Amino acid sequence: MKHLFLLPALMALMACGDYVTVGPVKVPTAQPATTPMPTASFHGLSATDIHGKPFSFDQLKGKKVLVVNTASECGYTPQYRQLQELYAAYKDKGLVVVGFPSNDFGGQEPGNEQQIEQFCQANYGVTFPMMSKVSTKGADQHPVYQWLTQKAQNGKMDSEVKWNFQKYLVDEQGQLVTMLASAADPLGPEVINWIEGRK
Repeated sequence: MKHLFLLPALMALMACGDYVTVGPVKVPTAQPATTPMPTASFHGLSATDIHGKPFSFDQLKGKKVLVVNTASECGYTPQYRQLQELYAAYKDKGLVVVGFPSNDFGGQEPGNEQQIEQFCQANYGVTFPMMSKVSTKGADQHPVYQWLTQKAQNGKMDSEVKWNFQKYLVDEQGQLVTMLASAADPLGPEVINWIEGRK
């Protein structure tokens, strides 16, 4: 009978790390790893639009959002056309495309906001929301891009903006879904299937 009372004490003494040794068997005690939750809210972010007015991301609640860094003198600049086509086709179904002009790569967005807006409208008929120029990386990285690129903030993944027209997909709840490289077609199946809720 004494041995039965000693068993709990022995088990406590034999506990080591994430396991408890019970005779020849190690029983795991650690909780399974869980997916990190965002520490910052996408819908709590804000930016300045291309006209210099505040743009609160709170208005994006309940919408699917494609965030893209843009440039007027890039080989991918014609993607403006596909982005506008995508927006026109799905804006009434809850999609918002948000463009962030940036001069981070190759100095390919040298113009000011007025010049950028005129270029986008004259050449591609852009009507989706465009923001003021930002830095997508480095010491001056905009808070929106801090959230998009840091797992500690978005709860999903770390990434790096590597070139113009890199795309981020964010769902209706403000959860980061994935990142798509610059070459990814805005009208490609990965984007369309996501918008339409298909696997």
